[in-house]
Amino acid sequence: MTPTDLLGYCAAALTTLSFVPQALLTLRTRNVAGISLGMYSAFTAGVALWLAYGLMLGEWPIVVANLLTLILASVILGLKVMVDRERRANSSKP
Repeated sequence: MTPTDLLGYCAAALTTLSFVPQALLTLRTRNVAGISLGMYSAFTAGVALWLAYGLMLGEWPIVVANLLTLILASVILGLKVMVDRERRANSSKP
């Protein structure tokens, strides 16, 4: 492994692991009030593009980091959509 690869894997680990506490907290509490749907949608799409970019280059630090981040961000985004939908459905009931 080259020093450049090592740097990439370290950066990937730190940025990806930073999402784990938020994903766990969101799943445990189901509190998505402070999460912007627009921001998380754009972020998740951006991560998917970074994943595609890493795949096209064959750069595994980029691929691994963005694959894991995409999974975590998708979980949070999916929960945001689901909870907001439930909240709207419950508020429209007589």
